[in-house]
Amino acid sequence: MEKILVLDFGGQYNQLIARRVRENHVYAEVKPYNKITPEEIRAEGYAGIIFTGGPNSVYDPASPHYDPAILELGIPVLGICYGHQLMSWMAGGEIRSAGAISEYGKISLTVEESPLFAEIPRESNCWMSHTDFVSAVPAGFTVIAHTESCPCAAMSDESRRLYGVQFHPEVTHTQFGGQILSNFLFRVCGCRGDWKMDSFVSASVRKYSAELAGKKVLCALSGGVDSSVAAVLLHKAVGDNLTCVFVDHGMLRKDEGDLVERTFREKFDMKIIRVNAQQRFLAKLAGVKEPERKRKIIGEEFIRVFEEEAKKIGKVDVLVQGTIYPDVIESGAGDASVIKSHHNVGGLPDVVDFDEIVEPLRYLFKDEVRQAGLELGIPGELVWRQPFPGPGLAIRVLGDLTWDKLETLREADAIFREEMAAQGLTRAADQYFAVLTDSRSVGVMGDARTYGCTVVLRAVTTDDFMTADWARLPYELLAKVSSRITNEVHGISRVVYDITSKPPATVEWE
Repeated sequence: MEKILVLDFGGQYNQLIARRVRENHVYAEVKPYNKITPEEIRAEGYAGIIFTGGPNSVYDPASPHYDPAILELGIPVLGICYGHQLMSWMAGGEIRSAGAISEYGKISLTVEESPLFAEIPRESNCWMSHTDFVSAVPAGFTVIAHTESCPCAAMSDESRRLYGVQFHPEVTHTQFGGQILSNFLFRVCGCRGDWKMDSFVSASVRKYSAELAGKKVLCALSGGVDSSVAAVLLHKAVGDNLTCVFVDHGMLRKDEGDLVERTFREKFDMKIIRVNAQQRFLAKLAGVKEPERKRKIIGEEFIRVFEEEAKKIGKVDVLVQGTIYPDVIESGAGDASVIKSHHNVGGLPDVVDFDEIVEPLRYLFKDEVRQAGLELGIPGELVWRQPFPGPGLAIRVLGDLTWDKLETLREADAIFREEMAAQGLTRAADQYFAVLTDSRSVGVMGDARTYGCTVVLRAVTTDDFMTADWARLPYELLAKVSSRITNEVHGISRVVYDITSKPPATVEWE
C-alpha cells in the first residue's frame, strides 16, 4: 500500500495535513520527528515525506532538528513552514528572522513554473504564519514563489524532488492549497490514489489480527459512534477473544443503556458485560462542580471498573478505546494545550492494570470514523447517531451532580432530539443536545411566580469537530422545543439557544 509519512515537528495543523492527503485517497501516517530514523523511513517504503510546521526557530539549538540524511533517501520531500525552513537549514541554506515584516494571515503569492504549482495561476492568495524566513536557498535549490515581504515563499531542487513552501497549503484559506498537495502526491511522488476507507478497515483488521493473536481483549464500550466502530473493528480482528464492557454510569441519555445492550447483543453477537455502576459514580462525583475534575474522576473510575471486570473473566492483556483525533488534541497531545481531558485520553490515571492500550481510531476525524463504521457494516442509524462524550451528562449538568438533575436533563434532551427527528432535521446539525445550567431565574406559570433552572440548547455543524459553527435551526422548531421543555419538565423556567462557534467556544458547554 502506498503511503505518505507526515513527519511531525510540533505544528498545529499536522493531522490536518494527513487528512488532506487521505482526501486524495493516499494513506498518510503521522509520526514524531524523534521516533523514526532515516533507515526506518527507507525500510517502510514511503512514497513521499511531508515535514510539518512548528512553533520553533531552526537556528535555536533546542528546536526540533533531523538527520540531513533524509534528503538523500531518494524519497520526495515537501517541507511546510517550519519544515520548509528546516529543509533549507539541513541543506546549507540560511534562515533569518523577518522582524517587523513577519507575515500572518492571507497574503498574495506569486509562483513560478514548477510541478508543484501545475494548474495554478501565477497570482493567488495563501495563508502565512511565520516570523523566520529562508534568506538564501541551499545549493541546488531554486526559488519558485515569493510574496511582497518574503523573497522565498517556496523553493525546489527538482533533481532530488525536494520542495519547501513557507505558507500552509493544508488550510482552506490557501486558495489553491488542495491542488498544491495533489501535485506533490501525484506529479512528484507518483501516487496512484487507490486508498479508500475500506483499505484502512481491512488493513486495521489484518494488523490487529496479527498483533493481538491469542490475547484477551477488553473493549471500553460506551455505545457512541467512536467506541462502537472500535468494538466492531476489533471483533472482526480477534473474534471471541474480545469482550465488550459497557459501563452504565447513570449519566447516559434517556433509555440509552437498554438500547446499547440490545443493539450489540442482537446485531453483532458480541460478548458484552453491562455494569450498572450508577451509585458508584455518583458517590465519587458528590459535591464536585469543576468540569475538568469530573472528567478526571470519571476517567479513573472507568479504568477501575474495567480492571475489576477483567479480573472476573481472567487474564486480559489489552484495553481497546474509541479515542479519535480531536480527543487527542483537546487533551493536550504532544505540545498542544489542554482544552479538556477526555476520559479515554487525558483522563487516564497514571497506573492502569493492562499490558497494552489499543486505540485503532486515534488518528481519524469524526467523519472518517463514520465512513469506517459504514465499511464495517454498522447500520446507518448507529453510525449517524449523535456523538456523546464519555463522561456523558455529567459535563452537561453544570455545577454539582444529583440524580434529580440528571433526570431533568435526560427529559429535556430527549424532547430536543424527538422534535429534531419529528421535523426531519436530524442531519441539519452534526451534534445537538441540551445543557442544564446552574443558573436560576424568575418565571411565571399559572399566574404564580416560579424560580427555575435554565436549559441551554446547543446545535453545531462541522466536518471534523476541530472547528464548528452553530446550526441555523428554524425558529418554529426552537419555539416548539422551548414550549415542551418548560411545560413538560419540572423545574425548568427558561430555555435559551447557544449561537457561539468553535472557536472561541468548544462544542460542549463545560
